[in-house]
Amino acid sequence: MNTPGRIRIIGGTLRNSKLEVPDMPGLRPTPERVRETLFNWLQPVVEGARCLDLYAGTGALGIEALSRGASAATFVEREPRLAAALKANLARLKVAGEVAGDDATRWLRAAGRPFDLVLLDPPFALDAWAEAARALEEGGWLAPRAWIYVEAPRTAAFRLPDTWLPHRQGHAGDVAYALYRRTPADPLS
Repeated sequence: MNTPGRIRIIGGTLRNSKLEVPDMPGLRPTPERVRETLFNWLQPVVEGARCLDLYAGTGALGIEALSRGASAATFVEREPRLAAALKANLARLKVAGEVAGDDATRWLRAAGRPFDLVLLDPPFALDAWAEAARALEEGGWLAPRAWIYVEAPRTAAFRLPDTWLPHRQGHAGDVAYALYRRTPADPLS
């Protein structure tokens, strides 16, 4: 169980390490049980993956990926206190990661570079899933066969790109989560 202001990394080389988390209104870290399920699903593919933790918040998802063998992680977080805490946690854990202190929508307007694993968990109040998914797909941010994790309210309704095929899904309380596999639009790719 997490103590207030701390999140535990649950697997890999950083297992049981604690992330210091500022008390922020609306911050909703992915629960341990959901992270464990997600990374069990990703276990065969996370090693060596280039990871994008969009709307990073605490950075727990991206740090969990690094702990489990991802080769690189980029964290995008617009809230300065959360970005600073994320940088401090990475330094304290002696883990390399790029932290972009920027709004995800604005950040995605830059020239894309492909990621193998994208963690898409925006603040629920933003209702940003469809817009972010479109920007990821159209902006060159996804490797041809990327994995995309999406976390949203169970009642949320939004459209994802047709090239994102559902792989696995689950729910915990009012939260739904799903893992998608991108397939190239060109069937010969």
